[in-house]
Amino acid sequence: MKKILSTIIITSILFTACKKDNATPDFDEQNLASLSVEFDNIVGGRTLTFDNTAVPYTNATGEKFTISAIQYFISNIQVTTTAGKQFTVPQDSSYFLIKGADRATRFAKVKVPEGDYSKLTFVLGVDSLRSTMSVDKRTGVLDPAAGGHDGGGMYWGWNSGYIFFKFEGNSEVITNDQLGDPTGKKQFKYHIGGFGGYSAPTINNIRTITVDLTNAGIAKVRKDRQSNIHLFVDLMKVFNGTNTFSIKTHPTVMFSEYSTSIANNFKDLFTHDHTEN
Repeated sequence: MKKILSTIIITSILFTACKKDNATPDFDEQNLASLSVEFDNIVGGRTLTFDNTAVPYTNATGEKFTISAIQYFISNIQVTTTAGKQFTVPQDSSYFLIKGADRATRFAKVKVPEGDYSKLTFVLGVDSLRSTMSVDKRTGVLDPAAGGHDGGGMYWGWNSGYIFFKFEGNSEVITNDQLGDPTGKKQFKYHIGGFGGYSAPTINNIRTITVDLTNAGIAKVRKDRQSNIHLFVDLMKVFNGTNTFSIKTHPTVMFSEYSTSIANNFKDLFTHDHTEN
C-alpha cells in the first residue's frame, strides 16, 4: 500500500512539474527573454551564391541571371501572442541590416516578454520617423556614412534617404546601350527606397510584413532557452512575386515610380520554415 501511495505522489509531482514547465507565463513587458529571427536568403529553392561561374538562376520570364549583392534593412519588430497580446521592440533596439555576403548578419536578435508567439511583424525598410531624425540618432547600421554608396552603403547622399533593399547581379539579356548597361558589364541594379517624403510627398516603399507562425511552429520564448524563428527569403520573388517583370525591360530601378512595383513584391519574399525552441 505504501509503495502504491509513493508511486502516486511521485507521479503527481512529475505531472505538476511538467504542467508548470509547459504553461504559458504571464505576459510581463518587464520580464524579457531572447528571441532571434533568422533571414535565410535563397533563390527559388536554391542556395544563394555569388559565384558567377555557377549555374545561373532563371526567372519566370525565362531570363538567366547571377547575383552579386543583396542587402536589406529589417526594422520595427513586433510579436503577437496566441492570446492576441502585442509587444513592439523598442526602436533603438530594432534596426538590422541583413547582408547576403555576411551570414553572421542574418540574425535579428531582440528581447521580448516571455510568452507563446504566433505572429511576427516587421518593416522592410527604415521608417519615416527615423529617416528624418538628426544624424546623431542614426548610428550603427543606420549611419548614413557607413560603407559609402560605392562601397555597399545603403544611403543616397544625393537624395538624403536610405536604400531599403539593394539587389544587384548580371544577366546576358541586358543590352549594352542606354536602355540596358552602357558599360557592357550587363549588370542589373535594384536600389529600392523612399519613405514618403519630408516636406513634400514622394515615393513610399516602406513595407510592413506579417508572418503567421501557427503552421510551422509558434515561438515559445523563455529565459531558459533560445527561440529562433527561421524565415526563408526567396530572392526569386523579386521578379516573380505579385508583380512579374523582365530584367531586360527593367535592368536598373532606383528612385522611380516603377520601384513601387518591386516593393509590392517584398511581402512575397518571406516564408516561415520552422521555429527552434
